Amino acid sequence: MAQKKTPAESSTEAALPADASAWRREIELPSERGASRLIMEELLEQLGLHGWSPSDIFAIHLAAEEAIVNGIVHGNKLDPAKIVRVACVVSPTLARIEVTDEGAGFDPGAVPDCRLEERLEAPGGRGVMLMRTFMTRIEYNARGNRVLMEKQRPPAEG
Repeated sequence: MAQKKTPAESSTEAALPADASAWRREIELPSERGASRLIMEELLEQLGLHGWSPSDIFAIHLAAEEAIVNGIVHGNKLDPAKIVRVACVVSPTLARIEVTDEGAGFDPGAVPDCRLEERLEAPGGRGVMLMRTFMTRIEYNARGNRVLMEKQRPPAEG
């Protein structure tokens, strides 16, 4: 599978850590249930190797899984002709995951708050809320088919 960068991905490189020990991975996933496993195990391993705490690893895992599943199911609608691109960077102070699907996109501001009394039983919106809660930064492109998530932590004091 080709692993090319879009102009948007290339333009954000400057914001990434220059740390040579940072792990970087880009992968194209098929639009099928369970495809997140093709990146998730490696991402979780790298978070551990870079010293992230179990609670941070849990949070990043949940957010990344939600973003990937949303791209596959809601964005690409499980269309086998479409892919989901995932780009990850992990360093001791930053975990960055960018997920891009080939769907029509959505308006994240239009997702109703699942914590409202009238929405407590509704199935939608929880993934977006969890992603916002667990990550330091979450940003969507204008079309709504790409999400950039970051979790930052201060450098370890020595």
